[in-house]
Amino acid sequence: MIEPRLNYVSCPGPAAHPQADTAAQEHRMAWWEWNATGDPHHPHVVVCVHGLSRQGRDFDTLARALCGKVRVVCPDVVGRGESDRLADPMAYQLGQYAADMLTLLAHLHRQAPLRTIDWVGTSMGGLIGMAVCGQPGLPLPVPVRRLVLNDVGPVIEWQALQRIGQYLGQSVRFDSLQQAADVLWSLSTTFGPHTPEQWLELTRPMVRALPEGGFGLHYDPAIAVPFRALTQEAAAAGEAALWQLYDHIQARTLLLRGAQSDLLSPQTARAMGERGPKARLVEFDGVGHAPTLVAADQVAAVAGFLLLDDDSKGPA
Repeated sequence: MIEPRLNYVSCPGPAAHPQADTAAQEHRMAWWEWNATGDPHHPHVVVCVHGLSRQGRDFDTLARALCGKVRVVCPDVVGRGESDRLADPMAYQLGQYAADMLTLLAHLHRQAPLRTIDWVGTSMGGLIGMAVCGQPGLPLPVPVRRLVLNDVGPVIEWQALQRIGQYLGQSVRFDSLQQAADVLWSLSTTFGPHTPEQWLELTRPMVRALPEGGFGLHYDPAIAVPFRALTQEAAAAGEAALWQLYDHIQARTLLLRGAQSDLLSPQTARAMGERGPKARLVEFDGVGHAPTLVAADQVAAVAGFLLLDDDSKGPA
């Protein structure tokens, strides 16, 4: 089975936690590379960015489906997975995440010139994608060609944020990987049907072995600090800025939505199809927030969109 290679890039900005490898005014972001094309510096890169409390290995199934034709890069957003944790919890913000992605893209471009960049973003990863694609003048190697927004848009329903806030950042310890899988499933049934084997594989990168034994979650609990500081009024005020980003997107855009999503409403999804890049909507029955891109129909929707020739007369 194809496996990814783990890499790191140093990103300027907030300092890493003193216990990390660096205490300078920078931090390391980990990224997983999938490339079975035979070209170690393939010029077509698909960047896949995960949700708020997730990590880059969420995209293993999709990456395996794509990596024979493109180079797939799946970062662990800072504070998650193999990336550094930040000394200042309030630095866990969308602007910093987007800046880190620009650093990663510049790093990849220095390795070998990029000709095509596509973006797949689940939830928070979609918001980061909107920030990268919706600000003209950012120092991108080339403009993002195609953008997949997975169950996220400029309007994020407040009740979904409240639901996420109930478990985000909680200190937990699991006796075994299976126990972790069972507990995380109880919080993640909105992801839709998964076999026990699929869910165990999704869970494996979500935990880390603890020195005293057992397992803990992979992310810095402090990512919850700025999240909990968000008020309903501030969230509503931020919608205008997110719509402005969305309306400036030039990339051809595919919007995925779980038909039972509590985070992306049908009204917001409909509006996204009528303005800005006029995203094409694909919904998945029996799924809420958010599709995991493991099911065959979800993988096919994304792969078909990303691998469609630019000159094709097929749907946008």
